[in-house]
Amino acid sequence: MRIDRLGDLGDAPAVLRALGHAAAREGLAPPAALIGEWFDSRAVIAPTVDVSAVVPARAFDVAAGSGDAVGGGWFGYLSYPDAAADGCGPRVPEAAGGWSDCVLRQDSDGLWWFESLSGATIPRWVAEAVTMPVAPRPAEIAWGGADRDAHRRGVLECLEAITAGEVYQACVCTQFRGRLTGTPLDFFVDAVHRTNPARAAFVAGTWGAVASLSPELFLGRHGEAVTSSPIKGTLPRDADPARLRTSVKDVAENIMIVDLVRNDLGRVADVGTVTVQELLAIRPAPGVWHLVSTVAARVGVDVPMATVLDATFPPASVTGTPKTRARQLLTGWEPHRRGVYCGTVGLASPAAGCELNVAIRTVEFDAAGGAVLGVGGGITADSDPDREWDECLHKAAAIVGSLPRPQHRVVELTP
Repeated sequence: MRIDRLGDLGDAPAVLRALGHAAAREGLAPPAALIGEWFDSRAVIAPTVDVSAVVPARAFDVAAGSGDAVGGGWFGYLSYPDAAADGCGPRVPEAAGGWSDCVLRQDSDGLWWFESLSGATIPRWVAEAVTMPVAPRPAEIAWGGADRDAHRRGVLECLEAITAGEVYQACVCTQFRGRLTGTPLDFFVDAVHRTNPARAAFVAGTWGAVASLSPELFLGRHGEAVTSSPIKGTLPRDADPARLRTSVKDVAENIMIVDLVRNDLGRVADVGTVTVQELLAIRPAPGVWHLVSTVAARVGVDVPMATVLDATFPPASVTGTPKTRARQLLTGWEPHRRGVYCGTVGLASPAAGCELNVAIRTVEFDAAGGAVLGVGGGITADSDPDREWDECLHKAAAIVGSLPRPQHRVVELTP
């Protein structure tokens, strides 16, 4: 491991922009980036990574480290695995990633470091790029509206399933679709600068790109320590956040998902080590307030990452309880495949461990510039379809802005 102090290079979005444009000039693959609260740092950026399709079972297949330095590792994503009512296949590879032997890391004090697993020195073009800021370049998405009627049908069918005792809670989602003008990297840089999400991540390849503005930790694995911080419970940012703790619906939703995370981790954890470290904490996120809890467990370092993901993926907070039945029903309630949305994006480092977000507030780009943004919310017996739709709009607003609210027919299901 080689570690060199680079000093104050500025904020992470600006550094990422400079590296992205320098990599393009050099004819190299684009950078990959984690920005926010990753590995006890503000940012971890690989200057160039060849992110290509992999078999989903190989995603994040790296032994779990536990050190302070990151050094490098496997950057990538794993899509939500299930199809939807339209039966269409994936828009981008189900899983993609690539290896980087080095990273630029911004520590919690704002200082930048070059870290290399192989012991190599900083590449010349990287050293030059970070000293030459690049002016922002426009990147905009012309968004269309989401299908309110289809979402309402899904919520009503979910409520019927809850009444029938098939599920207690499920996350019903919708989609916005649009067309990008500019590059995915410039879109991501601008969005991170505006919204400051806790678990932002970017990866790109010839297949397209993923720009994740997530606030949520799916899994953190450092040596034997594994944590998950599910988010359930949402209010718009202009509301009084204290209302979350007094909302029967939001509190019940969060506690049900905490129990599901405990069950998932319990399948691979050492017996008796699953604990709830934090319950119902109120946290800000782009455009909204959330209720966040944290579940921890001890998992042996000899347990492969594939085994941990088999037990826990897809994330509990975007499925429902019971998990298997909720996933089965959601394939009929949602018109379109979720794709990367509700999957995970992150980094597995042999030096520092593995950290993965829940890919919410996440835009999936195909190679032609088509953009898809998924949003959704947990449905419980106390849910109101109109309020659930409003929650979707609140979550999307930081990315799509204010869109006209379409008129809709009231759809009631017959008994």
